[in-house]
Formats: sequence, C-alpha cells, structure tokens
Amino acid sequence: MRQKGLNTMIKISLLSVMAFILMFFEVPLPIFPNFLKIDLSDLPALLGAFALGPAAAIGIEFFKNVLHIIFKGTQTGFVGELANFAVGAILAATAGSIYRIKKSKKTAILGLIIGSVVMSIAASVLNYTILLPLYAKVYKAPIDAFVAMGSAVNPSIKTVKDLVMWSILPFNLLKGLVVSVVTVPLYKSVSPFLHSEELSEKRRTA
Repeated sequence: MRQKGLNTMIKISLLSVMAFILMFFEVPLPIFPNFLKIDLSDLPALLGAFALGPAAAIGIEFFKNVLHIIFKGTQTGFVGELANFAVGAILAATAGSIYRIKKSKKTAILGLIIGSVVMSIAASVLNYTILLPLYAKVYKAPIDAFVAMGSAVNPSIKTVKDLVMWSILPFNLLKGLVVSVVTVPLYKSVSPFLHSEELSEKRRTA
C-alpha cells in the first residue's frame, strides 16, 4: 500500500512538472484579447485524471501553479495562478469523474466534452464575479480597460458581460476542445506507464 502511494505521488510530481513546463508555451489568438492565450498545461492533469483519478488531477493543477510561482513569480498578484488552478481543476476533475463511471474511450470523450462545457461556464461566472474585479484591483485599472481590449478585436464587446460572452466563454470552449483533441490519442500512448504498478500487480497475482 505504501509503495502504491509512493508511485502515485511520483507520477503526480512528474505530471505537475510537465504541466509547469507547458505553461511557458502560450499561443495568442488574434480573435481574442491578448490577455487570453492558449496553452496545453491542462493536458498532464487530464492524463492524471484518467489514470489516477480526479483528486490527483486537482493536485497536478495545484502543484503546477505552485511551481510557476516559485520559479517564475507572479505578475498578477496571484490572481492569474488562482484562475489557472480553478479553471484547470474544474476541467480535469469533471472529465476524470465521468471517466471513472465506466472506463472506455467513449466515456473519456464524453467526459472531455462535458468537462470543457462546465469549465467554460465556470470560467465565465468566475471572471464576471471575481477574477476580472481582482485583476482590475491588482493592475489598478478600471474593468473598462479590459472591455476596451476586447472591443479592439471585437466591436460587439461594449460591457463586461459582452467581454465574458464573446471572449472568455468561446476562448475556454476552444481551449477545452484543443486540449481534448490532444488528450485522447496521447492517453492511449502513456496509459501503460501511468498504470505500470497495476499491470505489475496483476501479473504477480495471475
């Protein structure tokens, strides 16, 4: 039991480091304000969610952001890291919870779809009620400054609600889709490693 717990912690640590590294590879998209950038740092958490469970996925998202703060610091007064953790944890934990009901490719895809939708809605609510006001306080700028950044790429954006509806919501849906498309084939490749101790135990008891 102790050995299994140690193996799990090692895998969570490795996946957290992978997620931390992936945070550095951000891609801005011209259809969204430049403070919204896509990266694949939620990918290791999704792999962990499927192989190790939702709690492990939340741990990976947490340690990823802790590593980011330690080695890179924060430029957002920890608001960006809080947002990254909350949104990523919701995505991975939701997908992992659905996958645990019945472990199959169909369930994994369903979990990723539902997880992306839940994550996008949660991100929209969190940004509207908590995160955007916190960002404004940290940067000592009015929330209208963020609205103006959104309006620069989409003239339909005139209010905070518009910013959430036409930028933050579709951005997170797109991010969920991109990460999901990469997760499905990659999980099949890394699954033997993530389940290595289970396979060894089955061979011993066979």
